[in-house]
Amino acid sequence: MHIESAEEQVLATLRDWLREGERAWLCTIVEIAGSSPRPLGTLMACAGEGPQAGSLSGGCVEEDLIDRLRNGRVAATGPELCTYGLSAEENERLGLPCGGRLTVMVEPVREGSHGGHIDELLRALAARSCVTRAVRLEGGACSTRQADAVAPLVIEGGVLSHTLGPRFRLLLIGAGQLAQSLSLLASMLDYRVVVCDPRRQAIDAWRGPQVELVCAMPDDYLREAGVDRHTAIITLTHDPRIDDMALMEALGLDAFYVGALGSPRTSEKRRERLRQLDIPDARLARLHAPVGLPIGSKQPLEIAIAILAQLIELRRGGGLSG
Repeated sequence: MHIESAEEQVLATLRDWLREGERAWLCTIVEIAGSSPRPLGTLMACAGEGPQAGSLSGGCVEEDLIDRLRNGRVAATGPELCTYGLSAEENERLGLPCGGRLTVMVEPVREGSHGGHIDELLRALAARSCVTRAVRLEGGACSTRQADAVAPLVIEGGVLSHTLGPRFRLLLIGAGQLAQSLSLLASMLDYRVVVCDPRRQAIDAWRGPQVELVCAMPDDYLREAGVDRHTAIITLTHDPRIDDMALMEALGLDAFYVGALGSPRTSEKRRERLRQLDIPDARLARLHAPVGLPIGSKQPLEIAIAILAQLIELRRGGGLSG
């Protein structure tokens, strides 16, 4: 079953409003200075009669912007840039962090001019592809083009270029306590989390957040999981009969990250076993083991933080996310 990213949820809701004949706007955070409750590129849609999808700040910015939209004081005929946080008094009134400032591009959307554009964006995201939307600030003409990777949002020459990508997936092999901690934090970071474990008792004992649980041999599951470069795979069971089988499959797939839990000594023994199973050194070089950043973590939540910190580091440095 396809699980939508936050951007897909906003765009799909906007598409439905347009099909129902609603008057609507799409809002995008295009500039941030200082602290901000939401990252660059965050989307929010609102309709003329009340509904809202997504959030720009989780506070009063949305209320102020929606009130201005419905009263025709902004973006009445075309895209307009709105800046919040220009003074300490405004920051306090809107609930923005001290010194924080954000600029939002607000564009009126209509079925005739935007329906096909939004459909193209949704088709690309459903196929787990990257897609760039371009919006000309003067007049609001918009277009899409395929992208190889997510690039930073920019406004150049009066044109906004905003690349959207699919939701990142985290495939965990093993349903133990660390998997529960990882699932909790990763879900908060908007990963789609899947936990695979061939041991029925481990699946039945799951006490973590609501994620997709799969009781199957991990190599069989990974072959059918549609692994792509927006996927991370981590083995957590400490059982070579499970972890090694998963790694043999994972290291030949297009995942942006493959990691295995274990000490340096355990990790070296694992690499030697995989070499004996004819896994080439070029593939073994992709394996992050020990998994996570070396921050001296010992407890499950600490280890989970170290792992997710390493994923964030790779995503930001490798052009995988904006």
